[in-house]
Amino acid sequence: MVAAGFIIIHLQIPACRSLKEKRGRLKPVLERITRHLGLSAAEVDEMDKWQDAIIACSIVSNSKTHNQRVLQKIPQFIQDHFPDIEILDQKIELF
Repeated sequence: MVAAGFIIIHLQIPACRSLKEKRGRLKPVLERITRHLGLSAAEVDEMDKWQDAIIACSIVSNSKTHNQRVLQKIPQFIQDHFPDIEILDQKIELF
């Protein structure tokens, strides 16, 4: 059985003063999620706002439970490694 899931996270990056600075702050977040947690990650909305970003991370495996456990780790991972980025909202979807 194939199981898939994703999480959408609304981030706030208060220190950003330009879109270039925002991209510079988001790139390491997305790369670390991909490298350390083995997920696909991308900015998917709020791309033209300096201090807000909506990112999505997805996973496919053979276990819905595994996917949920991995996806639930992402907000804490972001808080632990990027304390200057605030998480405003998050939503997990599993299939």
